[in-house]
Amino acid sequence: MKETINKPRIDRQSRNNSMAKNTLLVLVAITAGFFGGYVASKSSVNSGSSSSTRQIIEGESSLVNTIASDVGPSVVSVNVTGKTVSTDFFGNGREFESKSAGTGVIISKNGFIITNRHVVPDKDSVVAVVLSDGTELDAEVVGKTNPSDPLDVAFLKIKDLKGKELVPAKLGDSGKVIVGDRVVAIGNALGQFQNTVTSGIISGYGRDIQASDGAGTETETLQNLFQTDAAINSGNSGGPLVNSASEVIGINVATASAENISFAIPINDIKSLIDTVLETGKLERPYLGVRYLPINEDVARELGLEQTEGAYVPEGTSARPSILAGSPAEKAGIKEKDVIVKIDGQKLDEKNGLVSILGRKRVGGSVEIIVIRDGQEKTLFATLEAAPEQ
Repeated sequence: MKETINKPRIDRQSRNNSMAKNTLLVLVAITAGFFGGYVASKSSVNSGSSSSTRQIIEGESSLVNTIASDVGPSVVSVNVTGKTVSTDFFGNGREFESKSAGTGVIISKNGFIITNRHVVPDKDSVVAVVLSDGTELDAEVVGKTNPSDPLDVAFLKIKDLKGKELVPAKLGDSGKVIVGDRVVAIGNALGQFQNTVTSGIISGYGRDIQASDGAGTETETLQNLFQTDAAINSGNSGGPLVNSASEVIGINVATASAENISFAIPINDIKSLIDTVLETGKLERPYLGVRYLPINEDVARELGLEQTEGAYVPEGTSARPSILAGSPAEKAGIKEKDVIVKIDGQKLDEKNGLVSILGRKRVGGSVEIIVIRDGQEKTLFATLEAAPEQ
């Protein structure tokens, strides 16, 4: 089932929340001697437990400090200047300058940066990045996924390093992440061009959400996200979600502030795009060209499907077709009401959705697609093409 949340508005006020651990120590005492001896022993136990609690808290703080120190130099603030047209009562349009701010992650020494597409709404926006030492450098938008793509990413390139030596972030393996793993979110909260740090745990994965800009003027569908209680505030969009080894395992993308829940894109879903950008200098997003509904037990029950995992291709309309004309999906023979259950032998499940699996492929690559149609398993083949720009 879909959830509705608010995507962080990169120019809105927010708060930086930190998580503290409260340790409850239950003491059970059996009085078998003098009262003074009991009091003395109890005091000794309390003293020891206080010391242990302090060591635990200090240990966690030290870990967060280490992660922030390791990853901080790879995190940049993104300052975007664009043009907005406002129409008055008489219908006269007036163009004025608008500014917003977000976060990015350095992925190469020669200046490539990854962020969210909603951080740079217009490809022609004027973009500047602020390094961790305060240096401001001009950047350009290399490319970004189109608005209908469930992967909310964009790539920037610093135009002139001006002698600065960049520190690329170390990327981890998001496929190894499990619920309960400790994580740290780093970003440019409040658009103040200073890195802030929040910590928490991974509280879920494979989340599909409907995200909006808060004003309700724009919405987008995002899929296969990590869920975390590490606060991702306004301005943190595009920043890294980091594991205990100081490795980036996600890119922060959205938050449900009323519920203290935030979301991040697993880094494995983006690695193929990162490789392509670093090799070619441009963004090529492999796409299949099919609209689908991720299946879980509730969806399967509602649609009367036997499969409780996979991607269901619903019936489309002329205005919103489920299979795009001329797409790899149409050429492969995918039809409405098909259930896609495997891609290249990999089962579609809660942790590996269609968008996640395709995100690891390359443009021009051929994939084997297993679908269930009318209760029968069929094998289809598709050659992935570059997603059209919108």
